Amino acid sequence: MNKNLGIILTSAIVGGLVALGVTQFSGNFRQNKNSSYVYSDDTPKMQNVKFSGELPDFTFAAESSVKAVVYVHVVKRVEGQQIPQLSPFFEYFFGNGSSGQPQTRKEEGSGSGVIISKDGYIVTNNHVVSGASEVEVVLNNNKKFKAEIIGTDAATDVALIKVDAKNLPTIPLGDSDDLKLGQWVLAIGSPFGFLNSTITAGIVSAKGRSMPSTENKIESFIQTDAAVNPGNSGGALVNTKGELVGINTAIISNTGSYTGYSFAIPVNMVKKVTKDLIDYGKVQRALLGISMQDMSSDLADHYNLKDLDSYEGAYVAEVLPNGPADKAGVKKGDIIIGLNGTKVKKGSKVQELINNFRPGDEVTLSIMRGKKEEKITVKLSGKDTMDAYNYNTDTIHLFGAELKTAPAKKLKKLGIDNGVEVTSLSDGKVKQAGIKTGFIITYINNVKVVSPQDVAAIVKKARRSIIIEGVYPNGEVYYYGMGI
Repeated sequence: MNKNLGIILTSAIVGGLVALGVTQFSGNFRQNKNSSYVYSDDTPKMQNVKFSGELPDFTFAAESSVKAVVYVHVVKRVEGQQIPQLSPFFEYFFGNGSSGQPQTRKEEGSGSGVIISKDGYIVTNNHVVSGASEVEVVLNNNKKFKAEIIGTDAATDVALIKVDAKNLPTIPLGDSDDLKLGQWVLAIGSPFGFLNSTITAGIVSAKGRSMPSTENKIESFIQTDAAVNPGNSGGALVNTKGELVGINTAIISNTGSYTGYSFAIPVNMVKKVTKDLIDYGKVQRALLGISMQDMSSDLADHYNLKDLDSYEGAYVAEVLPNGPADKAGVKKGDIIIGLNGTKVKKGSKVQELINNFRPGDEVTLSIMRGKKEEKITVKLSGKDTMDAYNYNTDTIHLFGAELKTAPAKKLKKLGIDNGVEVTSLSDGKVKQAGIKTGFIITYINNVKVVSPQDVAAIVKKARRSIIIEGVYPNGEVYYYGMGI
């Protein structure tokens, strides 16, 4: 009895001490109404922390997206020199000759792609389909289609292919600018050419990332730690809502396999490139006319920039004479900190934003010049692009068509006194409208056209659609309607 009483008394004393300790700790450490944990001096230590114990749910994003990610199989035919096999006797006197006939060999490769329209447009990487003579697409349900290459862009490593199909599953396009560091994402593709419809998860590790020793000229990659391997190129990077936010394109690895770093092209860049490839057959690339360096404390010391409050932005190292920035008043030494209201922390972000515009568009730069912030409006131009609004050329490219003033001899033969000839066609809206090579445009929206510049001017003023009237070499008059 005495022994049991002793145990009870001991338990009571220990319980009391524990209760006292909890009470004292609660006095020093409490939780406010906003889930902010503060000490008694009201100094915030952690804010908005939730201890729900729940992990992010990827099931909706995975199941809704995987159906729109395809396996892309490509065949390339490469010509090489056939080396005849000589006997040792002939090799002794004549050497191991290499004068054989050229021989074509077949190379096969694979990657992934993302269906972006129900009628069969698929985004993939340029390096997946570049030089391919045959492209085959395999859907998630194993149905196969032959694919046509609509257009490629080496500068962004984006390519657009198309299959002849309807009512295909698609992934809605998100906004890559809304991505936050640490946000969960899924990578979907076909690694190693046989693991079709593989899904991996990770977080956004960095944004606006450039990579050394790459051929890409325009780089502002989304870096993630979602596992990506050879064969994933061209596959989807999606957020937990099931929206496409990027196209997986590269890894950094000493072994050729995933080592923790993967990179995706932002979907906002992909949107612009694919729209240009559909409308024009080639990317309409705008240029600012400057060279930039990322700001840093070392750069500030080098250029004696002592009064900076921040080392963020893009330092203008050079301004192209008579270029768009030069004409607008941008100067060497300016620091670009914003573009059209979007904050800029480094040069790759400027490059990414400019890539969303076409020659002739205007953008507003926010710059620091000394301690003063200024805004400068720049009208962008194009170089080595098909600028439909370049009024100083005899030939223009518009919606995938090359247009030239029709020769007087052809006009006289057809009994007309004006016209602009369609001399060649690539994939774009003109070809989609049904217009063929040799067609001579005489009127657009009932306005007579004499030169390619007339066509460009009318199209530029049109809001939604145009009506094209013209004649073929056989004298037949046709009318075409085309949305713009």
